[in-house]
Amino acid sequence: MSRRPRASKSRGDPMRTRARSIAAALALLAAAGGAAAADRVVVEDWSTIRVGTQGIPPGWQGQNWGSPAYDLTVVDNDGHRVLRARSRNEGSTISKDVKGKVDLSQTPVLEWSWKVTALPRGGDSCRKATDDQAAQIYVVWPRFPEAVRSRIIGYVWDSTAKAGTVCRSEKTRTVTYVVVRSGESGLGAWHTESRNVREDFKKIYGEEPDDPAAVSLSIDTNDTRSTAESFIGAIVFRRP
Repeated sequence: MSRRPRASKSRGDPMRTRARSIAAALALLAAAGGAAAADRVVVEDWSTIRVGTQGIPPGWQGQNWGSPAYDLTVVDNDGHRVLRARSRNEGSTISKDVKGKVDLSQTPVLEWSWKVTALPRGGDSCRKATDDQAAQIYVVWPRFPEAVRSRIIGYVWDSTAKAGTVCRSEKTRTVTYVVVRSGESGLGAWHTESRNVREDFKKIYGEEPDDPAAVSLSIDTNDTRSTAESFIGAIVFRRP
């Protein structure tokens, strides 16, 4: 019986082999990039906004109450592109939608940099009559009806309330303040802060949080009838 000839092994098309290798390498890079992106979610770093832009920055929304001045300007400060906020006897708040972008089970740590150069005179987050702050960063979980059921954690640089204080706003009962810094200590210098939002939420509300819907920035001087100035740098959510 004649033996069936063996098929010779093909070395393959060198160009096709190279193309497959490149495709595999690109796939690995894409996977690595996706993993890196999941480690850090940038809320804002101001890098795409032109220096000198005034008012509500692109990608942010204004408030729907009061008479805000929005004395906000994107500036270069100490080599960084940041948002400068100024206030004189008024309050201004801007918000950015992060719904579906932040997963607190993966990136629960809110990290930001800020500098305060002028504090509202006698401001105290825990008292209704003096509820003013030079710099505030809020994480927002809206619930209907929003005015009475929303959950909001505000990380603030307070004028007088001690650092570490946690108190519910007497003016806006949906807000719980966490005083990160207080008074003139560190005034005029840049500081980088980090808070585990998931853990803070559990301590304040006694349950696991949903993912937040918005991040807000605010400066407020209307209760103390004074002035304030602050600078906000990059804001990110990251892994612990």
